[in-house]
Amino acid sequence: MTKDIFEDEKVKLTPDTGFNLVGIDYFGEPGNQLYLIEHFEMYQDALNAKKDRKNQDEYFILYKGTGDEFFCR
Repeated sequence: MTKDIFEDEKVKLTPDTGFNLVGIDYFGEPGNQLYLIEHFEMYQDALNAKKDRKNQDEYFILYKGTGDEFFCR
C-alpha cells in the first residue's frame, strides 16, 4: 500500500474550522507542492470555487471532521 505523497502537506494545510481550497504544483519541490488558494467558512462556497477552476482535478478541499479526522474531497 502506497502512502499518499501529499499526506503531510495536507495535514499542515487543513484548517481547524472551515474549508481550504488547495492547489497542486507538480513542479514544486517534494514536500512543498500544495498551496492554499482560499479559505471558506461554508463547504458549498469552497465547492463552487473548485468548480470554477479550469482543471478541477488539480484542486481539492481540505477540512476536519467532527472527530478531528482529516478529509480531502
